[in-house]
Amino acid sequence: MSKNKFFLLFKEYTQIALGILLASIGLKAFLLPNGFLDGGVTGIALLVGTQVDVNLAFLLIIFSIPFIILGHFTVSRRIVIKSIISILGLSLFIYFENFETITEDKLLISIFGGLFLGSGIGIAIRNGSVLDGSEILGVYLNDKFGISIGQIILIFNVILFSITALVLSTEIALYSILTYIVTAKVTDLIIEGFEDFIGITIVSKKFEEIETAITEDLGSGMTLYRGTKGVGSSGKREDFDIIHTIINRIDIKKMYRVVDAIDPEAFIVEFDVNTVRGGVLRHYLNKKKNKRLKLEK
Repeated sequence: MSKNKFFLLFKEYTQIALGILLASIGLKAFLLPNGFLDGGVTGIALLVGTQVDVNLAFLLIIFSIPFIILGHFTVSRRIVIKSIISILGLSLFIYFENFETITEDKLLISIFGGLFLGSGIGIAIRNGSVLDGSEILGVYLNDKFGISIGQIILIFNVILFSITALVLSTEIALYSILTYIVTAKVTDLIIEGFEDFIGITIVSKKFEEIETAITEDLGSGMTLYRGTKGVGSSGKREDFDIIHTIINRIDIKKMYRVVDAIDPEAFIVEFDVNTVRGGVLRHYLNKKKNKRLKLEK
């Protein structure tokens, strides 16, 4: 194994260990002592734990086994192995950790329990592992029946929280839903990052001026596609650049102002971007350097 590969593996498993620690804090210091639930497999284990005298660590392992088996048919072998290690690690942390209850305020329990748990799950997922098998179930059913993963997880948790309301109380079910919402949002933030990017495609007769303005005023890089023919209100056009760029959402209004000042009739397509890596897309161009940039044709 090369040093670079070893370093990457070490980095991944170190971050997974951090995710396990954060998730276990959320469970042992907030949710478990106060009888609150989360969604997914963790929620099932917590619910069953209120009815039987079995340690949560063992329940997590037991209820994760069917989803790990599903993972064998759904995701890569590497993800399955990492997930087994992660779930076992989380169970060990829960079994041996002994946190004191930090607060008895139900709202704080829901928010901070979800915050720690969501951070742990998100860090694990970013490093190719899962701490909760409900995502694997979603991927499997999506592959088999074409139902969206989001809908599957939503239905799964609606059933879980309905049972919680019947078995425990409506109040606990409502606070558990709040915990689940916080967990899900924090997980998304950890996976996708705090920066929100938007993809933009621009077609304009004044493409040269727009290219320069985007580079100088927004400090954003771009990819240019050569258009051979275009049919619009002004008829057919040939030999023009199609501009493709990615900017932070906070700059979207400024981008529209820049383009409208040059060509109010420009055709603009806006679309969401989940992940951005490398290049000048993430690291906007230095504006001092922009003045010396020359766009190549």
